[in-house]
Amino acid sequence: MAASELYTKEARVWIPDAEDVWKSAKLLKDYKQGDKLLRLELEDGTVVEHQLDPRTMNLPHLRNPDILVGENDLTALSYLHEPAVLHNLKVRFIDSKLIYTYCGIVLVAINPYETLPIYGTDIINAYSGQNMGDMDPHIFAVAEEAYKQMARDERNQSIIVSGESGAGKTVSAKYAMRYFATVSGSESEANVEEKVLASNPIMESIGNAKTTRNDNSSRFGKYIEIGFDKRYRIIGANMRTYLLEKSRVVFQADEERNYHIFYQLCASSNLPELKVLKLVSANNFHYTKQGRSPVIDGVDDAKELINTRNAFTLLGINDSYQMGIFRVLAAILHLGNVEIKDRDSDSSIIPPNNAHLTVFCDLMGVTYQDMSHWLCHKKLITATETYIKPFPKLQAINARDALAKHIYAKLFSWIVDHVNKALHATMKQHSFIGVLDIYGFETFEINSFEQFCINYANEKLQQQFNMHVFKLEQEEYMKEEIPWTLIDFYDNQPCINLIEAKLGILDLLDEECRMPKGSDDTWAQKLYNTHLNKCDLFQKPRLSNRAFIIQHFADKVEYQCEGFLEKNKDTVYEEQIHVLKLSKKFELLVELFQDEEQSVSPTEAQTGARTRLSVKPLKARATQSSREHKKTVGHQFRNSLQLLMETLNATTPHYVRCIKPNDYKYPFTFDPRRAVQQLRACGVLETIRISAAGFPSRWTYQEFFSRYRVLMKQKDVLSDRKLTCRNVLEKLIKDKDKYQFGKTKIFFRAGQVAYLEKLRADKLRAACIRIQKTIRCWLLRKKYLRMRSAAITIQRHVRGYQARCLAKFLRRTRAAITIQKFQRMYVARQRYRRMQDASLIIQCMLRGYVARQKYQQMVREHKAVIIQKMVRGWLARQWYKRSLEAIVYLQCCVRRMRAKRELKKLKIEARSVEHYKKLNIGMENKIMQLQRKVDEQHKDNKNLHDRLTNLENTYSSESEKLRNEVDRLRGTEEEARVNSNRITSLLEELAKLKKELEETQREKKTIEEYADKYKVETEQLVSELKEQNTLLKTEKEDLNRLILEQAQEMKEKMEKALVEETKQIECELNEERSRYQNLLTEHLHLEARYEDLKEEMTLTMVIPKPGHRRTDSTHSSNESEYTYNSEFAEREEEASRGPEDVPKAPLDMSLFLKLQKRVTELEQDKQSLQNELDRKEEQIHRIKATEEEQRNRARGAELEYESLKRQELESENKKLKNDLNELRKVLSEKPTAAISAPGSPAYKVLLDQLNASNEELEVRKEEVLILRSQLVSQKEAMQHKEDKETMTEAMFYAEDLQKMKDSGEITQAYLGLKEVNRSPPKDYHELNEDGELWMVYEGLKETNRLLESQLQSQRKGYENEAEVLRGELQSLKEENNRQQQLLAQNLQLPPEARIEASLQHEITRLTNENLYFEELYAEDPRKYQFYRISLYQRIIDLMEQLEKQDKTVRKLKKQLKLFAKKIGEMGVFNQVENVSPGQIVDEPIRPVNIPRKEKDFQGMFEYKKDDEVKLVKNLILELKPRGVAVNLIPGLPAYILFMCLRHADYLNDDQKVRSLLTSTINGIKKILKKRGDDFETVSFWLSNTCRFLHCLKQYSGEEGFMKHNTTRQNEHCLTNFDLAEYRQVLSDLAIQIYQQLVKVMDSILQPMIVSGMLEHETIQGVSGVKPTGLRKRTSSIADEGTYTLDSILRQLSAFHSTMCQHGMDPELIKQVVKQMFYIIGAVTLNNLLLRKDMCSWSKGMNIRYNVSQLEEWLRDKNLMTSGAKETLEPLIQAAQLLQVKKKTDEDAEAICSMCNALSTAQIVKVLNLYTPVNEFEERVSVTFIRTIQIRLRDRKESPQLLMDSKQIFPVTFPFNPSSLSLETIQIPTSLNLGFLTRV
Repeated sequence: MAASELYTKEARVWIPDAEDVWKSAKLLKDYKQGDKLLRLELEDGTVVEHQLDPRTMNLPHLRNPDILVGENDLTALSYLHEPAVLHNLKVRFIDSKLIYTYCGIVLVAINPYETLPIYGTDIINAYSGQNMGDMDPHIFAVAEEAYKQMARDERNQSIIVSGESGAGKTVSAKYAMRYFATVSGSESEANVEEKVLASNPIMESIGNAKTTRNDNSSRFGKYIEIGFDKRYRIIGANMRTYLLEKSRVVFQADEERNYHIFYQLCASSNLPELKVLKLVSANNFHYTKQGRSPVIDGVDDAKELINTRNAFTLLGINDSYQMGIFRVLAAILHLGNVEIKDRDSDSSIIPPNNAHLTVFCDLMGVTYQDMSHWLCHKKLITATETYIKPFPKLQAINARDALAKHIYAKLFSWIVDHVNKALHATMKQHSFIGVLDIYGFETFEINSFEQFCINYANEKLQQQFNMHVFKLEQEEYMKEEIPWTLIDFYDNQPCINLIEAKLGILDLLDEECRMPKGSDDTWAQKLYNTHLNKCDLFQKPRLSNRAFIIQHFADKVEYQCEGFLEKNKDTVYEEQIHVLKLSKKFELLVELFQDEEQSVSPTEAQTGARTRLSVKPLKARATQSSREHKKTVGHQFRNSLQLLMETLNATTPHYVRCIKPNDYKYPFTFDPRRAVQQLRACGVLETIRISAAGFPSRWTYQEFFSRYRVLMKQKDVLSDRKLTCRNVLEKLIKDKDKYQFGKTKIFFRAGQVAYLEKLRADKLRAACIRIQKTIRCWLLRKKYLRMRSAAITIQRHVRGYQARCLAKFLRRTRAAITIQKFQRMYVARQRYRRMQDASLIIQCMLRGYVARQKYQQMVREHKAVIIQKMVRGWLARQWYKRSLEAIVYLQCCVRRMRAKRELKKLKIEARSVEHYKKLNIGMENKIMQLQRKVDEQHKDNKNLHDRLTNLENTYSSESEKLRNEVDRLRGTEEEARVNSNRITSLLEELAKLKKELEETQREKKTIEEYADKYKVETEQLVSELKEQNTLLKTEKEDLNRLILEQAQEMKEKMEKALVEETKQIECELNEERSRYQNLLTEHLHLEARYEDLKEEMTLTMVIPKPGHRRTDSTHSSNESEYTYNSEFAEREEEASRGPEDVPKAPLDMSLFLKLQKRVTELEQDKQSLQNELDRKEEQIHRIKATEEEQRNRARGAELEYESLKRQELESENKKLKNDLNELRKVLSEKPTAAISAPGSPAYKVLLDQLNASNEELEVRKEEVLILRSQLVSQKEAMQHKEDKETMTEAMFYAEDLQKMKDSGEITQAYLGLKEVNRSPPKDYHELNEDGELWMVYEGLKETNRLLESQLQSQRKGYENEAEVLRGELQSLKEENNRQQQLLAQNLQLPPEARIEASLQHEITRLTNENLYFEELYAEDPRKYQFYRISLYQRIIDLMEQLEKQDKTVRKLKKQLKLFAKKIGEMGVFNQVENVSPGQIVDEPIRPVNIPRKEKDFQGMFEYKKDDEVKLVKNLILELKPRGVAVNLIPGLPAYILFMCLRHADYLNDDQKVRSLLTSTINGIKKILKKRGDDFETVSFWLSNTCRFLHCLKQYSGEEGFMKHNTTRQNEHCLTNFDLAEYRQVLSDLAIQIYQQLVKVMDSILQPMIVSGMLEHETIQGVSGVKPTGLRKRTSSIADEGTYTLDSILRQLSAFHSTMCQHGMDPELIKQVVKQMFYIIGAVTLNNLLLRKDMCSWSKGMNIRYNVSQLEEWLRDKNLMTSGAKETLEPLIQAAQLLQVKKKTDEDAEAICSMCNALSTAQIVKVLNLYTPVNEFEERVSVTFIRTIQIRLRDRKESPQLLMDSKQIFPVTFPFNPSSLSLETIQIPTSLNLGFLTRV
């Protein structure tokens, strides 16, 4: 079709991208022819323009529809190209967490770098037997395909695993081998598969190392051939290795390690046995520290060494050889630390006493001098002389490293050889499957010889792969008979020729190695000269003359020539090897080099990596080099590779390509660039290209019709599907070259399916739009009509409502105006009055305030004037005083100054004579004048003094006046202040008084309110008290009723707790039973294996029969001298003794002893489980006995007399039995007529004893009655308290018991209560047929009753009870004395009077006691009620004891009558013998006796001992179940066998009983072994075995099994033997048959389940078929021979009808049906979890419909209560999960609550696998899945993904008694059992 049709708007394409390699984009407009630009929109919304290549004009790759994304097979994609492949792998790996994908015949495996739970045994079982295309891609699917093709085609197979380092090759190969070991098993049971798997840890330790890309990288290639016998079971294996990387021994790059084994030894150097190796840390050895990464995270090297040693041991390498290996490895490490120093420029030397060399020599057993000498020297041999030449230091170091590499290579080869010996098959190999784990294409920055060889090998493998793919394509076209045209594919033969042809790279390399002075440079030059410019695949780098480039199929690789010659020659010197070979202390070292001189043939060079030396002796010819190999490494590798290719070409190959998603080992992280590189390198894209070149899409005609029916018109549909498809395709696709019609399929070119899907989607979209349009129109019109009608109705009501509201509003408005008028008037008046009152108050207060303020102002002014006056006067006086003082002081100073001046002047004058003279002149006058002046001065002073005194007096008086005035003023001021303060205080006091007055008024009001309230409350209280007083009686009644209700609730709670505990115990019991049955299954399997081994060894052993113990007829015991299981132990003992006398067969006796030990362990486990059950039973019995003992201890000494009487009666009964035994013995020993004659003494003695026994029995019976009446009165008094405490449960029967008046009602109550207390529940046998759980239930019930009684006793007072007990004790003592007196009196009376007196006394006593207790409990009727109940309980207990005694008496009477009857018959016989013949004729014949003997059969069949073999043969071995089931009664063989057993028991022949039971059991086992795969046979014998087991229980004589028997059936019970242990053996046999029945059903149902439940489209048209790839996919369209759901239902009905015809127990049928439904549900769910194509919405609908059909079948068969429906719950929830909405958080919450039967792993798996079938469905987002995981992370559950479809529920065999009487059974003639006589 034209590009314009595909490249339209909205079409999605892929465009190149530098980071993501390819990006998705969407066209924004249609493409037109000639456009050079495409306008695209990326996923992030960016708009870009894509430029087309102008030369090619190639359009970008189209993207596949979303419906095809995530397909299991890449070839199913419509558009096959690189971006589609890459995107599909990324979606599966990142979104769905799926690491496996098919690409045609190739399985692509992406390393998740995370441990996934997809490799368990359950997954292996799920893939076993499945077609490769039916399940999701998996390594197990490839392994299964190889295994099936090996068996079907009788052709050897190969699985080729390749990939980069770190891609997971080794792990994939390991899982493939594990699959073969699991599904095939081994012939000899010699653990061959374990040995094959055990070789992995050995090879990983010596051949794997840490690299920068992988922590466990295989540094060698290996091809393991797993051998199978004719039955395709593993018998052995063989391993070939290729190109070991020896250089790693002496050199490691950064972040890398040496081989693991070195680090394991260093980590375990502290072990005692390894001390001799003198190892230390790996950081101390040169060969282990160069990578500077000695530790791998998460790996414990010490533990890994333990695993390695265990693997060595398992493969037969003993401890001495292991120590030898460790010595060699340690010696290599020490050799690397040997220091070599320069002696001069041309020689070197090792210092003497080098510690590491000394250890090396000690470990290797060589001399120090020789080794140190030859490490630094070499020997040159010429024609005439021999020279010893020293090494330079560098050459000596290289020689040392070469020796270390050579030793390690030898050791590696030796280990591989011994592993192959251990895996070697002891018998002839029929076929094999090879697993090739080989290195993938490698390219590094520096590529050397190793990478060259690896890439050479990958070139060869790629060529083989291309040829195989091309061949398969051609075969498919030829098969379908479509035109075949040659498809061009890449042929890499030119590259292979460049490497291996004549004058190729390897040839030139070998030639250069043979040259004396050859070097890497000369070899590189030869390469340039030979191939440069002559071969397009060979190139030379521009900047190097020592490198070359080869164009491989995957990529160009540049190789550095340096080291090629040295690695190819791998030189090691003969002298060093010779020194090692001379070691006499180390045998392993000699063994390593013993084949040194042998030539290496291609067949011997299988290991490839083992470097064969050609070391010659000293006398070798000089023409040959004595230091080099005859064959180079390259030559050996080419030969081994050629041998590998021949092997692969002779097998059918299967390819696994491992992809490394990123270089950082991040889990689930996808690097597109790295992935594309590996896809190109591993050939996946080449497969895609070859497929795309032809017709990659293939459809069957039916699938095409079902998918594209929507594109056809009705007239196009014809009866012939092929013609219909042809006509439609011719209309849809015009270009006929785009498709071809084959015989069964239609072939399409690439892109055509996408075009058809587009047409289909468009058609469906148009139809959906039309349907939506019509539906929406109809819905909207209906909605419009409803809305119109509703609107009219609403309008009518609204309008009426509005009118009413308007009228109402008008009325309300008028009324409101009137109300407002009066209200406003009232409000205005009130406001005016308030304002008036407020104004008056304000004015009053304001005027008062102003007057007070004015008065205060006047007072303040008056006071201020007075103060000012006083202050101003005082200030004036003070100023005057200060001024006066200052003036006086100033005058004094002036005068003093003048006087001083005058005095000075006078002193000067006085010093002179004139002065003295002048001075004396007039002195006297002056003196006189002075005297006069003095007198005057005195007078003046006196006057002044008087004036001063007057002034002072005046001043003092004036001051006093002023002071008095001031004091008066101060007093006035103080008085004024006091008055003002007083006014303030008075005002405050007034305010305070006002407040107090207000508070007093409020308090008064409060008190009045409180008084009113108190009065009301008092009245209410009085009324309430009156009401309470009136309700006291009703409350009392309510309390009493509440107590009863609480008691009822307590009982219900206890019952619920009891039910829960019962369920828990039932679960524990089921677990124990399941464990026991599993052990029994394993035990039986080992037993069968044991029998096979015995047959193979032809051992004739006499198997002792299991014994049983003979017991008394009236007793049964649980003990036995022998158990049936003991025969197995005896078999083992004889088997262990047998080989001493028998020649040893070719068998592994260690295995035989292991089996014996395992059988013993299983028997011990079984016995321990049985002991545990017995211990639990004994513990329960002990508890009951302890309780009984406590009750007996509480009865006191008053009952001793009665117990003595009871013991006396029992002893008398025993005596009577002994007499009967003696009579039996006499009759058996002397049955002669003379002794037994009627008149003989012996006859009289017998009659006398018989009469005496009858009389004694009558007397004893009467004594029992009397004793019982006495016991009633004694026991009820002693047990009164105990009965009160235990009557909690009985109180509910009180009302019914009170109504009982006479003894008949008491008897009825006794029988009913006995039935309630003693009979087990209806499901008693469902819990446990042996009664253990019922005993536990009874114990728990008793415990609950005790707890209830304690709870009741705590509620009662002890004071009243103590008084009552004292009174009762006194009355009991009196009553006891009275009873003893009456008993003594009664014993003296005759029997008739004794009984009458005792009854009369009992009536009187009961009457008195009733009256007494009525008076005692008159006030408390409840106590009286309890007393009545306890009385009835005591009566019931006494009647039980009486019934037991009566039963014993009846039994003895029956035996006496039997003996009397025998005696009578013997007497009649003797009389007949004594009559003469004539009398006989005349005597009338008594014909009554003859028919009575014929009719009175005893339900037994008599047979002879010799007929036992014939009985087993005719009744078991040769019996046809179909005839018996159709014509005869069900279980007839079981009844016949039991009747024969009854006769052996009747004869008291223990040997016959033992022989019959053992033969029966062995016969059933034999027929099941012979015809164990026939459902009818297994069902028939399961039914008969259960019936036989039920007969042994029903007629065992045990009371628990006899209660459903009739009287006649009880007479048929076994009398002499206790066969309880044989019942256990039969129960085990029934379990074995049940498990075999389940296996048969499983084998029949398994092929039907997946096809009928999943693949078949029950609801036609719901699910569509998706496009498929090259892998075969099972069609959902039912063809002939395909199983459907109806097939399953028919098979289930056949199973059910067969089991019903065989008379199988209904409960057992329910268990079988439950197991069948579990198998159906588990297998269906497991396949759903492993098939991505089944996880869709439509498939969920189909599953739910199928499940509903199964439920309908259960209803039809009345099996809904069997629990079968519950087993389908996980499948139902998975189907619901497929259909529910999966978007929002609410959806996640709903899913978490809905899927409670599914585990988290299963839910996440279903969501990851969910695949839309149509484009209208949406995928589940990763975010939603993570939300689910977060919500479910707190769940505690098993991480297992799949259900265990092999699980078998523990089976129980509930006791089902038969109503058939044995005497009515007759033997049909068709059974050929005429030798049996009916007794």
